[in-house]
Amino acid sequence: MIDLSNENIIHVKNNGLEYIQFRRLLEYKELVHCFTLKPLDFGDNSNYEQKKDIVTKNYKLICNELGIDYSNIIRPYQTHTNNVEEVKTKTGIFLKEYTNIDGLITNKTNKALSLTFADCTPIYLYDPVKKAIGNIHSGWQGTVKQIAKSAINKMVQTYNSNPKDIICAIGPTIRKCHFEVEDDVKNLFTNQFSNIQNIVTLGDVKDGKQKYYIDTVKINKSMLMEMGLREENIIDSNICTVCNYNLMHSYRKEGKDAGRNTSIIMLK
Repeated sequence: MIDLSNENIIHVKNNGLEYIQFRRLLEYKELVHCFTLKPLDFGDNSNYEQKKDIVTKNYKLICNELGIDYSNIIRPYQTHTNNVEEVKTKTGIFLKEYTNIDGLITNKTNKALSLTFADCTPIYLYDPVKKAIGNIHSGWQGTVKQIAKSAINKMVQTYNSNPKDIICAIGPTIRKCHFEVEDDVKNLFTNQFSNIQNIVTLGDVKDGKQKYYIDTVKINKSMLMEMGLREENIIDSNICTVCNYNLMHSYRKEGKDAGRNTSIIMLK
């Protein structure tokens, strides 16, 4: 049995379910959170309606495990934007007001923020002083659009958060070892993040095209610290979704047939 647990995370196996949790976030009894693993699948924008019964069943399973009321789930319609929206009252999946939204924040209790992933970067945020949380979907496009900065700005503006108080946890994502790109994507990153050193590693030439490897985790960490987060408050799962595709969904490995993992965070 593979155990992903390390100094920052715990790999939980209970009641036939598997998920990970961050040791640091578990220190706060008012928080509930997880990142789900296979075989749980939460569907994507294109197949949610076809998979709705399965997705609903899976949400109810993980909610029951975490002590969350399924009716308190809020899931936006993600489209790789840098849009972050505050959750106040309404809950549900794919509500109109959460269309083209890739980040959610709230200071309300019993609002279970849920985003879905298959290699993109999950970013959990918690301000223990202002009692506010965030859940961010930062794919490579969202990273280029600096959604992490948008989320911190939104928490500062909405809740008067001090970035030095905010704790960030970075979930399983495609790592530099597997995020292989060509010149077009490499140039987007080097142009946007010219101030961050050593984010690109030269790869091989394949089919006449030069390949590169991009470190999006380092980029997100650098952006968060630039916004004022303390380095010691940025906790990394240190898990690559592609390396562990047997345990978690990976679009890079499984293509259009890939399922979706979900990240959940809620204030009790």
